[in-house]
Amino acid sequence: MAGSRKPPSAEAAVRAFLRAHDLRGKRVAVGLSGGIDSVVLLHLLRALAPESGFHLAAIHVHHDLSPNADAWTRFCRSLCRRWKVPITVRRVRVTRAGRGLEAAARVARYARYRALRADAIALGHQLDDQAETVLMNLLRGAGLAGASGMRASVPLGEKRLLRPLLDVPREEIARYASVNRLDWIEDESNLDETLTRNYLRRRIGPLLTARYPRWRESLGRAARHFARADVDANRLLRVFLNQHGLRAPSETKLAEMLRQLSGASSGARVRIAHDGKELRVYRSRVIVKNAERERPFTPVRWSGERKLALPQLGGELRFRRTRGAGIDLSKVAQEEMTVRLRAGGERLQLDAKRPRRTLKNLFQEAGIPPWERERLPLLFAGADLVWAPGLGVDTRYRAGTNQVGSVPVFRVLPPSPAARGAERSSDISPRRRS
Repeated sequence: MAGSRKPPSAEAAVRAFLRAHDLRGKRVAVGLSGGIDSVVLLHLLRALAPESGFHLAAIHVHHDLSPNADAWTRFCRSLCRRWKVPITVRRVRVTRAGRGLEAAARVARYARYRALRADAIALGHQLDDQAETVLMNLLRGAGLAGASGMRASVPLGEKRLLRPLLDVPREEIARYASVNRLDWIEDESNLDETLTRNYLRRRIGPLLTARYPRWRESLGRAARHFARADVDANRLLRVFLNQHGLRAPSETKLAEMLRQLSGASSGARVRIAHDGKELRVYRSRVIVKNAERERPFTPVRWSGERKLALPQLGGELRFRRTRGAGIDLSKVAQEEMTVRLRAGGERLQLDAKRPRRTLKNLFQEAGIPPWERERLPLLFAGADLVWAPGLGVDTRYRAGTNQVGSVPVFRVLPPSPAARGAERSSDISPRRRS
């Protein structure tokens, strides 16, 4: 069975990776921390570089977070000197800026990777790292991208980030290091169980292994399945944007757009600006609309005109006379009629047999997106809400069967030629109500 397949040896995994990724003539730098994983990766790539035709180097980032950091730098320099591998050492200042220490160090480290003159950065992440990453992301409620874990090859600015050991378990890494008599350093922070990854590795991992010996391979395999689904989702989003006449975003922005769109609940106020438009989400639908700056709205008085211009809302109110429907004008004759926006707490009674209900609930039932609700003109008689677009007239002000009434209609005016491009929407997942 696939679940009982023996994990590859470290050398076999790296050879297979190099066959799948043509690095001939490329400059490949190993992110060398001095730990066992990066030392094993450097040793393997050093041995395989001549036959694969790439130029090997190393980069060590000094984070200055440990009293042993200087010793680690000396170790990496000495190792590369013995193995005749060029090494670049970069010192960084880790600034948290609202992040955890691990995340802040990663941001600083990757910034140095991006700036390095190389075509690819190879990192020593292995199967246990992958399984722990997937487990952490799932426990945090991550979406499809998070469940995909780490990728074997991803863009990093103009270069690639490579992880040749991603299918190799920690035990095999240790076996390879022992057989080849490699030296490495131990980071004392790996013992700190206040860090989530260390807690999972030292406490939860052994419990899972006792009941599910192949849990790491299973999570690694699941990550590959999720990654394939994520690729399909990326392709679908690219097609969607193209269909709406929008330019393709960068891979980084596309991933962020997909993260926001796929992670949005039905009521989430997702608002993504792209190529002069906005992407919004409502009830599992992605809506592409014109990106417009909302202008402040001042209440407008209605004195019975057949048409009332509302340029701040991009439209106008029209009033159609009819019999047995609309607003009974005799009931509002003594009141000042004004058009205002929602302030919160408004209620409307559309059925005499049912109680008054909030506009929020009525708009939800009518399927009106949240961002539209805030810019719909509401007609008031004094302090009383008389009419709301898409809903109707309050029963207290509704014309009787034989009475003449005025039916309001809010009409959105076509955009100017410069802003032309009607709002459109498409489903990206099964529709659900909220």
